[in-house]
Amino acid sequence: MLKFIVKLHPEIIIKSKSVRKRFTHLLERNIRIILRRVDEDVSVKNNWDNITITSQLNDDQTRSRFTDELTRIPGVEQAIEVKEVAFETLDDIYQHTLPLVSSIIAGKTFCVRIKRQGKHDFTSTEAERYVGGGLNQNVPGASVKLTRPEVTVKIEIKDQRAYVLTEIHRGLGGFPLPTQEDVLSLISGGFDSGVATYHLMRKGARTHFLFFNLGGAAHEIGVKQVSHYLWNQFSSTHRVKFIAVDFEPVVAEILENVNSGEMGVVLKRMMMRAGSKIAKELNIPALVTGESIGQVSSQTLTNLNVIDRVTETLIIRPLIHCDKQEIISTARKIGTLEMAEAMPEYCGVISKKPNVKTRIDKVEEEEAKFDFDVLDTVVANARIMDIREIEEATKEEVKEAESVAQLPQGAVVLDIRSPEEEDDSPLELDNVDVKHLPFFRLATQFADLPQDREYFLYCKKGVMSQLQALILHEKGFMNVKVYKPK
Repeated sequence: MLKFIVKLHPEIIIKSKSVRKRFTHLLERNIRIILRRVDEDVSVKNNWDNITITSQLNDDQTRSRFTDELTRIPGVEQAIEVKEVAFETLDDIYQHTLPLVSSIIAGKTFCVRIKRQGKHDFTSTEAERYVGGGLNQNVPGASVKLTRPEVTVKIEIKDQRAYVLTEIHRGLGGFPLPTQEDVLSLISGGFDSGVATYHLMRKGARTHFLFFNLGGAAHEIGVKQVSHYLWNQFSSTHRVKFIAVDFEPVVAEILENVNSGEMGVVLKRMMMRAGSKIAKELNIPALVTGESIGQVSSQTLTNLNVIDRVTETLIIRPLIHCDKQEIISTARKIGTLEMAEAMPEYCGVISKKPNVKTRIDKVEEEEAKFDFDVLDTVVANARIMDIREIEEATKEEVKEAESVAQLPQGAVVLDIRSPEEEDDSPLELDNVDVKHLPFFRLATQFADLPQDREYFLYCKKGVMSQLQALILHEKGFMNVKVYKPK
């Protein structure tokens, strides 16, 4: 038989009686939902100060799956494996404890710590001395050390049952889902947004996903993979939505009409406008972003203030104080690191000299040039999916367009950099036809080019060329590759 004792996160314990009752009831329910996927007959019992889990299965695979699942449920502080035994005397407790811990304490210093509830003819200290003395005499190389021992043998006694703690697994902590209101996380697939999403799940907020697509189908597949993974790992007890908004028309409108220095802030304000509209339709009171002070030009305090003033919807930034390395370390811990590393940086706008201290009046002046019908259209066309429906899409591989370092005879290179970037460093290639067509005009103007030629897209890092090539492939233009010189 397998038995676990789940310890509650300390912040649950200090809640008022009514709140604690609600929280522990939700945690009990969530544990039952998750573990019944492993064992349909599992017993989950709420004991007010802990939750006990019992399964008649006793194989290593079930034990491993129980441990893995319990440590990923918000609200679980510790999942403690225990062996429950009945006893009549102190010697019974010792005899049951010996085979369970002998291999753990052999050759090490140890002490015994016992918590006791109920009426007994011995004290907790007497029980510790008896069990510890027996282990000291009968386990080779083991020696008692009451301060800073290498191993602490923990036993809990409740009436005539003893619980020997064989292994303690650290859980997520936090609050059970959904003890907080729903939130809508702006997910990009990178390090920051994935970690920010995790933090809100851990705090007990049912977290939905909002994706602003800047890179076509390949970008969407990658973000769906990250989103489904986060949901499946930390909040699969509850249904959530994945919303995709094709934001390329908005980016094109910004690039055509907005001053370069204000582009980044304007793009963020457009995202917040769109996010707020979608959140309101779904009755979700808050947006979540992965922004951190000073990480990029749009994330100075001045610019964040300008961004926030575009909406009355609450914007939560759980990473606002975090360093990049802290964020990457958390991504590694929760399992999103490799996916984030593989995700290209899909920059919506590129500005050589972004304004780090923009003024609200200047931004509003630039936004007056923007056609807001474009924003209304992309929001109206947003695709709303149940997170469970995208599982098949998460199994697809993110494709890549073919890249070449050497151009074939007769090749046409399309320099897709912004006009500002192209003016500063024109691309000149001997005996090669080079045309300049900014990436934000490719979607509307590529079809006008002679289609009996082969085209090679060029940008400085190759990321924008890659995603634009894939977008053109999706539209049926297979005569497009990427030029990436060494």
